[in-house]
Amino acid sequence: MEHKKVRKLTYLAIMIALDVVLSPIFRIEGMAPMSSVINVLAGALMGPLYATGMAFICGIIRMILLGVPPLALTGAVFGAFLAGLFYRMTSSIYGSIAGEVIGTGIIGSLLSYPVMILFTGTSNQLYWLLYTPRFLGAAVLGSVAAGLIWKKAQHLSIFRQMKTLFD
Repeated sequence: MEHKKVRKLTYLAIMIALDVVLSPIFRIEGMAPMSSVINVLAGALMGPLYATGMAFICGIIRMILLGVPPLALTGAVFGAFLAGLFYRMTSSIYGSIAGEVIGTGIIGSLLSYPVMILFTGTSNQLYWLLYTPRFLGAAVLGSVAAGLIWKKAQHLSIFRQMKTLFD
């Protein structure tokens, strides 16, 4: 039993490390498509609880180490949760992709507006125009990449192990 918990935490740590390291490397200004890649994969492999925890921890780490604003949380957490939830409901990577696009691209972007008003102290009406296209674009790009990775990685034993471990 303890062995199973240790393996889950190890896989969680690996996903966190991948997200934290890859997101700033493959970043487009104002967009983090690698975060969406990891959200989709984590949601499908680990489920909504672990994926949400992963996204939250990654957001906190990026905020502390990289000086990223609170958008790191509003963008990723909802996408990771819905990616895991939709995967569990559909048993399909397309469900995870849809969850990420809805959660990050739409919900996350809309919730970023009030968060940035609190963070900056200004109520710039252009925040709506800035966040939704960027979040949606990053979520779509990252989700498509995750779908391609998923299709190619199905034969890898680590993918099969993670899927069975978190079921």
